Amino acid sequence: MRSIRPLLAATGIAAALALTATACGPGEDKAADAAADKPAASMPAGGNDGAIPADLADRLKEQGIDVDKWKDGGWKNWDKKEWLREAKDFVNPVIEGLWKPERMKTAKDPAKTMAAGDASGGQGVSDPEPRPVKAEREKTPYHDHAAPVGKVFFDSPKGSMVCSATVIKDPKNPGKSNLVWTAGHCVHAGQGGGWYRNIAFVPSYNDLGKSPAALENAQQHEISPYGIYWADWVSTSGEWINDGGPTGGEGAPYDYAVMHVKPEKGGKSLEETVGNALPVNFDAPDTKRISAMGAWGYPAAPPYDGLIMHKCVDRPTRLSISPATPTMHRIGCSMTGGSSGGGWFATQPDGKLALVSNTSIGPVTSGWLAGPRLGKGAEQIFTAMSEKYGSK
Repeated sequence: MRSIRPLLAATGIAAALALTATACGPGEDKAADAAADKPAASMPAGGNDGAIPADLADRLKEQGIDVDKWKDGGWKNWDKKEWLREAKDFVNPVIEGLWKPERMKTAKDPAKTMAAGDASGGQGVSDPEPRPVKAEREKTPYHDHAAPVGKVFFDSPKGSMVCSATVIKDPKNPGKSNLVWTAGHCVHAGQGGGWYRNIAFVPSYNDLGKSPAALENAQQHEISPYGIYWADWVSTSGEWINDGGPTGGEGAPYDYAVMHVKPEKGGKSLEETVGNALPVNFDAPDTKRISAMGAWGYPAAPPYDGLIMHKCVDRPTRLSISPATPTMHRIGCSMTGGSSGGGWFATQPDGKLALVSNTSIGPVTSGWLAGPRLGKGAEQIFTAMSEKYGSK
């Protein structure tokens, strides 16, 4: 019989996600860890006013990209020769008013990325497939129950897309973090492409959990109660850029990213605004020693519609994609595409909650999700973002 400890742990996990008093507004083994991560890739992007720094603008012009035309709609040109993919080329200038409620509602999940390929390459380290866990709707308002969770919107060659993400603490900017954790495939297409465009984060999206009918003529504050935060710096792993594929590929165990964001229309830091942020644990115990993990996100592929926040809590097991890469965490969960990038949380020895992974891949038929084990490479990305950009 399956242990009931994950169910008991769920209460503690959910409670730790609740809004804090600072809120404003509405509301595997050591060898695997050692070999897990190559040097990470990080990059600067648009300045604090949404403008592109002169040196980067010059480099873009050398590649035939006119900065002004980019902001006026030139970003819609997905000519592969002009699709920026290198770490140094990330650019995401603010285009005010682009992410209107209707545009957000019609954004799709990055379905292919959620379709895990052959997940049987366990080579003796994959555990049996977990039993499905039905995702549970989060209580509303979301800012009272899962304040750090939100949605990521971005544009791809196939149109507007959505993922999920989590506000994380910034050790170099305590209490005023502007850092967000998500999946690498929510910001970069991997080996077959480049950086996605118009990347923005919306905390507590659809805060009251309204239905499509109730949001027929939604106002901006109903969809984005805390505003829209644009990514002005982003970092993902070199492994994802080089090896990530439409079904995850060998880049899946490194499928994570950190974004530094800024409000579209000014205001306080993201952490101050939403009232909570989670620390990240890069030295979590072996999967077998963790009694429960909770995954939060906004599943958008059927039978879900992307409007409602859901969660799953289960005892994690191990999944191996390739003998050359580290194992991943896996839990039973019915969430589908759109929940990609959503944080996985676990209670730490001190009783507090920390982010320990994010949703990366899952089978076409749903039933389980897998996320990377966060090791040295992920920590390098996080540290670089905090030290270089956290106070921006």
